[in-house]
Amino acid sequence: MVADTTRASRRLPDRGDLVQVAAFIVAINVIGGLPGILSSPDSAWFRSLEKPWFYPPEIAFPVVWTALFTLLGIALWLVWRSDAPGRRLALGLFAVQMLFNVVWTPAFFTLEALGGAFGIIVVLWLGIVATIAAFARVDRRGAALLVPYLAWVTFAAVLNYELWRLNG
Repeated sequence: MVADTTRASRRLPDRGDLVQVAAFIVAINVIGGLPGILSSPDSAWFRSLEKPWFYPPEIAFPVVWTALFTLLGIALWLVWRSDAPGRRLALGLFAVQMLFNVVWTPAFFTLEALGGAFGIIVVLWLGIVATIAAFARVDRRGAALLVPYLAWVTFAAVLNYELWRLNG
């Protein structure tokens, strides 16, 4: 009976782990959300664009991005706390793809550069794929948590391309 209790307690994170993971989640949400303060879809230019038939309701974007940035924070924490080989590469790739994520918003909304933003999102997509591969070598759970992000960025790339095609 004691062994079962010990095994169960190992699976549950302690208070320090919960504080750390919460800090990672908040940090990634803040970093990911910063460009939205400077750039916004609530501009006359963006409202005037012809949208494809599959353009989601505006409320979808903050809801989806908050959920995705939360998953990214957890994934990053899992890899950060690991001592597995490849950890530094995985963390570096995460930082690079996050940089492209942050750069996309002002390129699209502030510069109104639909083609340039599409180029950035393609590089972002490749960075996410590389990050998932690197995370998988360190912590498979962390890699799995990035898959919804890859799916959404794939959708966002198609959306970006269609906006460019329809309005370029």
